[in-house]
Amino acid sequence: MAVGSGPQHHDVAPWGFFREATDEERAAQLAFQAELATRGDVELAEDVFVSPHADVYPKRLRIGAGSYIAAHAYVMEDVTLGERCTLNPYAVARGLVQTGDDVRIGAHASLLGFNHGIAPDRRVDQQPTVTKGITIGDDVWIGSNAVVVDGVTIGSHAVIGAGAVVTKDVPEWAVMGGNPARLIRDRRASRSGSAPGLRERLTAFADLARSQATDVLDRCWHDDEGHYVDRPGATQTVRAWCDAVEIADLLLSGAPPHRSGAEIAAQLRSLQDSKSGLVPEYGDDAQPSLDNGTALYHILCVGYALQILDSRFPEPIHAVAGLEPEELIARLNALPWTTRAWGAGAWIDAFGTGLHRNRDDFAVGGAAETLFGWLLTRASPWHGMWGSPDPKAEWLQVVNGFYRLTRGTFAQFGLPVPYPERAVDTSLAHAASPGYVVNACNVLDVIHPLWLCAKQTSHRRREGEEWARSQLDAALTRWQDGAGFAFAPARGTDAQLTPGLQGTEMWLAIIWLLADYLGESEALGYRPRGVHRPEPASTWP
Repeated sequence: MAVGSGPQHHDVAPWGFFREATDEERAAQLAFQAELATRGDVELAEDVFVSPHADVYPKRLRIGAGSYIAAHAYVMEDVTLGERCTLNPYAVARGLVQTGDDVRIGAHASLLGFNHGIAPDRRVDQQPTVTKGITIGDDVWIGSNAVVVDGVTIGSHAVIGAGAVVTKDVPEWAVMGGNPARLIRDRRASRSGSAPGLRERLTAFADLARSQATDVLDRCWHDDEGHYVDRPGATQTVRAWCDAVEIADLLLSGAPPHRSGAEIAAQLRSLQDSKSGLVPEYGDDAQPSLDNGTALYHILCVGYALQILDSRFPEPIHAVAGLEPEELIARLNALPWTTRAWGAGAWIDAFGTGLHRNRDDFAVGGAAETLFGWLLTRASPWHGMWGSPDPKAEWLQVVNGFYRLTRGTFAQFGLPVPYPERAVDTSLAHAASPGYVVNACNVLDVIHPLWLCAKQTSHRRREGEEWARSQLDAALTRWQDGAGFAFAPARGTDAQLTPGLQGTEMWLAIIWLLADYLGESEALGYRPRGVHRPEPASTWP
C-alpha cells in the first residue's frame, strides 16, 4: 500500500481493511493520514481509511468512525462524512458536502456542492462560483454514476438510483431514479409490499395539528396589545388576523380563542377605507389604491376571513367597481408580463376577487366580461399561461403568476382554463428545473395549477401524482411542535425559516391540495373555506 505503488486490494475495496490489514498496512495508513492532516483543516476519527490513491485536497475535512474513501475518489473544499460512510472508487465530493451516518456513495457518483454561472458577458472559466451546499441524511444509498447538484437536501433512508441526476430535494424514504430524478416509490414498500398508508399519515398529521392549534395561535398573540403577529417579534399586520381566522377555522372549527368571531369581524370591518373600499396596512396613512400590493392582498384575506366569520365588508370595493373597461384594458396591458408575471397575476387575483365580493355581497357590477375577454385572448397556446419566461428565473414568474391569476378568476368563478394540457406541461417543467426551490409559495403555485387543470384533463396525471406525493411526504414531516409551519423549510430569510401564522395557514392548504390531487383529502378532516377554498366562490355569468 505504499504511496508510490499502484492501488492494492484495500484501496479499491477498503471495507475489509480493519479486519484484514497487516500491521505494516495499518502503519502505512496512519502515516498517510498524518500527511493528509497537513493539507488543510482535517479531523479523522478512529478506524477511518483513506486510500493514498484518492485525490484528497480539502480546505476542511471531517470523517466519522468506520468510514472510508477509496482509490481515485476526488475530494475538495469542505466535506463532512458521518460514521460508517463510504466514498467508493472515482466518486467525487466537491464544494460544501455534509452527510449523516451510514451513507453509501457508489463508484463514479458526483456530489457537487457548488456551481458557477453561465452569464454571456464572460467566458465560462471566468464565471463566479456560488455554494449552497449538499446535505444528506442518515442511511442513504447513492448509486454509481449518480449526480447530486448544489443546493439539494436528501432525506434519511433515501435511495438514489444509478445514473440519476438529483436536482431538487429528496424526501425521506424516497427511491429516486432518472434524469432529472423522480420519485419511483417509497423505500418502505419493498418490505411490506405497500407504502405505509397515506390516509393514516394524513389523519395522524391533522390530529397532531388540531391538538396544537391553540398553542400555535397563543404563540403569535400579543395579549398586552391585543393583536396577532405573524411570528414572535414581528409587527402587527392585517394578514396575521386573517391567517389566525383561517387556521382556527381549519383546525378548531371556530374563531381564534383570543377574541370572539364577532369582535374579530368588527375589527376587520373597521379597517376598510370608505373611499376606495380597500384595506390599508396598520400605520399606513396613504390613500389605499389598486397600485398597493398589500391593499390588494387584503381584498383576498380580509374578505375571506370575514366570510368565515359570517360577515362581510361594510362597503363594496369601490376601486374595482369604478374601473371602466377602457381603464381596465390599459391597466392589464401595462402589467409587467415580461419581467414579473407573478406581480401581474397577483393584481388580477385581487381585481377578480373584488369583482366577486362586489357582485355577491352588494349586487354591484364591474368589468368582468372585459377581464375574461382579455385573459382568454392573451393566454399562450404554447405554454398555456400568461407572460414570458425569464432567462434566469425560467418559469418561476410565469407559473406563480398563473396560480394567482387563475385563483382569482377561472377557479373563483368556476370557469375552465384555456389550455390545460400546456399549463400542466409548464408546471411540471418548472417543478423539475434545477432552480426550483421548495417554499410555501412555490409548492402552492405548482399544485394548484395541477389540481385545477385536473378538472379538465388527465394529461400527465401520473407524473403530477408522483411529484405531489413526494411533496406531501416531505410536508407532513415539517410541522414544528407548538409552532406550526415555517414558510420555507430549508433556504430563505430568517422570517421565512421561522414558524408563523402565514406559513402554517399556507401549508395546511397546500397539504389539503396535495392530498386532494391524490384522492385522499378526506383523511385530513378539514377543508379550506378561505383564500384557498376548492369550490368556486361565485359563478359567471
